[in-house]
This record gives sequence, structure tokens and C-alpha cells, in this order.
Amino acid sequence: MPHITVDYSAQLAGVFDRRAFVRELHPMVREETGSAGVCKTFFRPAADTYIGDQDAGKVAFVHVEVGLLPGRAEELKARLSEDVLALLGKHLPGDDAHKVVSSVEVRDLAGSYRLHHSP
Repeated sequence: MPHITVDYSAQLAGVFDRRAFVRELHPMVREETGSAGVCKTFFRPAADTYIGDQDAGKVAFVHVEVGLLPGRAEELKARLSEDVLALLGKHLPGDDAHKVVSSVEVRDLAGSYRLHHSP
């Protein structure tokens, strides 16, 4: 179950080690949420991102959304958001050449959520 989407500025493609990030992210999400399901993560590069009134490409942006089945406490979701932000910081460049704004949202999946595994 957990569904994770990572939207990021395309200029980070060469410096954001997505594979290493997801290798640490999946076990962390499962452990902190008590989920027995398999994490599924989509990475989506965005060609254009804008932060405030700055020129495109000057500051990169990463947003992680974690969708969980309902029932987790808000405190757990907030703690998971903080932990995902910390993990992002470990896998994103932290130098003057790559200014990055990061955000995380942990939300409940809709009641209409269904999952199908093909044979």
C-alpha cells in the first residue's frame, strides 16, 4: 500500500539520487506507519518550476506526497513528514549551486482506493 509521489525540478535529475533515496524511504515508511504493504513510488520531473518571484531554474523544488490508508494519527503523519524531509536533505545537494526548497505531505487515500495486482 503506501503510494508515494515525488515531484522534482528537472534540473535536479543529475544530482538527486532517486534510487538511493527510495531504498531508504520505503523501509522507513513501512516501519513508521506499520504498513504491511509494498510501497510504490513514482518520480515525476517537472520541466518548469517556480519558487516565489525567482526566475525559473534558480531554485529547485521537491515535493513528496505519501498516501496511506486512513486511520493513522495526525502526530504520526507529521513525524513521518519530518523524517521524509530529513531523508530528502541527505539525498539532495546542499551547496550554493543547487538551492532546493522541499516539502512533504502525508495524506489519507480516498475511500474509493482499490489495488489490483496483475497475474
